[in-house]
Amino acid sequence: MQYVIIGNGIAGVCAAEAIREVDASNDIVMISDEAVTPYSRPMISMVLDGSVSPDRLPIRPSNFYSRLKITPELGDRVSAIDVHQKQVQINHAQWISYDKLLIASGADARRMKVPGADLANIFNMRGRSDVEAKLRAIPHAKKALVLGGGLVGFKAAYGFLKQGLDVTMLITSGYPLSMQVDEAAGKIVSDELLNAGVKVEVGVSVEFFEGNGTVQCAQLSNGARHDCDMVMVGKGVLPAHSFVPQDQIDIDLGIMVDDYLQTTVADIYAAGDVAESVDIARKTRRVNAIWPEAAVQGRIAGLNMAGCQIPYAGSLSRNTLRILNVDLATCGMIDVPHNGAIEMLSGTDSKQGAYRKLLFRDAFLVGAVLINRIEQAGLIMSLIQQEVPIKTDRRRLLSPAFHFGRLLA
Repeated sequence: MQYVIIGNGIAGVCAAEAIREVDASNDIVMISDEAVTPYSRPMISMVLDGSVSPDRLPIRPSNFYSRLKITPELGDRVSAIDVHQKQVQINHAQWISYDKLLIASGADARRMKVPGADLANIFNMRGRSDVEAKLRAIPHAKKALVLGGGLVGFKAAYGFLKQGLDVTMLITSGYPLSMQVDEAAGKIVSDELLNAGVKVEVGVSVEFFEGNGTVQCAQLSNGARHDCDMVMVGKGVLPAHSFVPQDQIDIDLGIMVDDYLQTTVADIYAAGDVAESVDIARKTRRVNAIWPEAAVQGRIAGLNMAGCQIPYAGSLSRNTLRILNVDLATCGMIDVPHNGAIEMLSGTDSKQGAYRKLLFRDAFLVGAVLINRIEQAGLIMSLIQQEVPIKTDRRRLLSPAFHFGRLLA
């Protein structure tokens, strides 16, 4: 028996550890295009803003591979899978056989497809090498342009601001964090950024970049030109599955998995940012590319690869972050669809600068957006995950004094 794991992120790491709990002897091969010890990807933005040193990034000790008797193939990217011969190819050359395969290849940053996007000092922020390159460039930069108003863009903008750069965010949507919050919460976040000195422009995008080897200017869709000597592209990510044979393994946005995280081909599993599973709140398939879900999926996939039969309950989108002096937490659905199936309640506490939005389907809570006063976000997430019916007067849930733990009793 030989297990092969594609990816050494949190999903791959948790899968390998789970396999070793059940199977202490059979071979594990772990393939990763990053030639480093497994590290915390969410923490790289903290390295950028200076609050965390790079030596705190690893999530496992340097003897991780030898301790678990893993054969590492690091610095190699998978280029193909042969599902009939049960082999994976790395670097378009070497073939490695598997009996059980886990695809935990994560996601790749969306690339800019405009003229000049290949100039120096235009970065993504997906891996450790990305943030290391930014840190080398920052001492020689003055004006940073951040493209995208999502979580990655916010973290980059904050990091650049802390490093003393003049920062402008360009957001194509009408308000920041449009994929995480509604318009009311987005306005609160935007005001906080402006107060901190970050310039925010909405409804605008870049048409091309100019520079002499290194980026110097961006031409915008509204006709304006913006001087910049550093650009961070935060336009989201896409599941990394270009090597997967789509005529044999079902793929939508991500790789489709069943209740046991197995793909449509026997003995091939998927977990983490590359996998598409049932979303608990939305009752439909979705890629929820977040660290805690990747860890859970990796563990369950590993156990099932080793012969267990552990079902996966489904994923749930959620995010918690601090933006300057604003705390934000979201969970489950954040927008009301047009089909009338979702009821929404919201309220604002102006004294505490707090905002709370709750979404319901029938008797069940299916989503929440919290600005400040987010200490009960974990309880709200449990209510959604456990599908606890809400029997009390829903308007009481908007009161800052209401404790959601009462509903779990």
